[in-house]
Amino acid sequence: MVEWTEFERATIQDIFSKMDYESVGHNALARCLVVYPWTQRYFGKFGNLYNAAAIMGNPLVAAHGTVVLHGLDKAVKNMDNIKAAYAELSVLHSEKLHVDPDNFRLLADCLTIVVAGRLGSGFTPDVQAAFQKFLAVVISALTKQYH
Repeated sequence: MVEWTEFERATIQDIFSKMDYESVGHNALARCLVVYPWTQRYFGKFGNLYNAAAIMGNPLVAAHGTVVLHGLDKAVKNMDNIKAAYAELSVLHSEKLHVDPDNFRLLADCLTIVVAGRLGSGFTPDVQAAFQKFLAVVISALTKQYH
């Protein structure tokens, strides 16, 4: 079980309460697909992902980015047991979709960059540390869970 300080809890809840899910999700996923093009292999049904402009303009990328961010709501609401909250998603991503767990880390890095850009000077080192701890716990929960 992960121990959270009151600052960490409040910070995570504050970030997500102000989040523009559609914009941030779209930009984070699109950035991941552009910067790490090998991650595109999981999105073969998304159509044109041939260049940065196509990825940024792809409505399926935008929609899935929003889904991903809303999926993080589950972790925000279950910070005391994120692993259990993501048990089904872990099975889906590891056993059915065969997603390389490193891709979660890459997407988390892209999400951190987008959130930092949105928060500007409010994205202090302490805020970043709390946000990245949260994402690390989510990533751990999404990787294959052994029961």
